[in-house]
Amino acid sequence: MSADTRPAEDLAPTRLDDIGEPEFSGLAERHRRELHVHCYRMLGSFEDAEDTVQETFLRAWRRRETFEGRSTFRAWLYRIATNACLDLLAKCRPQPATGGEVPWLQPYPDRLLDELSADDADEPEAVAVARETIELAYLVAVQHLAPRPRAVLILRDVLGWPAKEVAAFLGDSVNSVNSALQRARAGLREHLPAERQDWTGDEEDAATRDLVRRFTEASVATDIPALTAMLRDDVRFAMPPTQGLTVGRDTVVAGWIEDGYEGMKGLRPVPTAVNHQPAVAYYLWQEQEGAYLPLTIDVLRITGGAITEITTFDSDQFPHLGLPARLAADGTERE
Repeated sequence: MSADTRPAEDLAPTRLDDIGEPEFSGLAERHRRELHVHCYRMLGSFEDAEDTVQETFLRAWRRRETFEGRSTFRAWLYRIATNACLDLLAKCRPQPATGGEVPWLQPYPDRLLDELSADDADEPEAVAVARETIELAYLVAVQHLAPRPRAVLILRDVLGWPAKEVAAFLGDSVNSVNSALQRARAGLREHLPAERQDWTGDEEDAATRDLVRRFTEASVATDIPALTAMLRDDVRFAMPPTQGLTVGRDTVVAGWIEDGYEGMKGLRPVPTAVNHQPAVAYYLWQEQEGAYLPLTIDVLRITGGAITEITTFDSDQFPHLGLPARLAADGTERE
């Protein structure tokens, strides 16, 4: 939905320099979740997105006299957020990702994404695009683009901003924006899965749920043959922030065996969902603690009844995903 078609409640006063901080914060907070998702697409990191949204609100408050009411308050915030992302990228990541891996990649919990889905419930096309462009495969591909073409792609193709507005956002000409968009689309195609259905994944259905269930059971049992049978030949495996992307079923399985996965006992799974993809969090029994403690979380991409991608994140991601800090011996959540 473009800025010109937002509901009236998204509009701020024509000037902001005469309102107090509480009122300003109330206006800004309405847009926190969508700005957070926007920054997350730009940066690939949940934590960096949180910091950037805070920076966006700080900059907006300090520069509130620059809002003149010619656009919506929402569009003004997006402009500030986009430039805050570009500033962070220039400072911390002067080069885009290479080699198919994104060490700074972090998952985004569905429980927070659902806040946006509820807002767009009457716009199925917008929801479909949002789902496709929040999956890890898309996020990884976007992180391989240079920052400004990345911003143009997200603003134009994901958010639907007109080229003229994007040019104003970035201080560029319309021709420059259109050229950057074409380069970004070409670069995106190079890093997305070869077929579009591989990118979007299967719809959530009984077969998909059954495959996730069988994967979970085999993982807890450390049943390598059963796990192998569920992987597609060209499956991809990554463990951000660890460097390296493993491609191919035999290579992936060989790595698991080499790492001693078959000998790991005492796992307890907790099913969840992140980035609109099925995921399983694992806890490992720790005798000295008398509890199961966080270990890793596997995020799955499933296509045509087979697992085509596994992205494994460390336990440090559990807190922002809303997962329990520990489980009791009976598997229930424990403080």
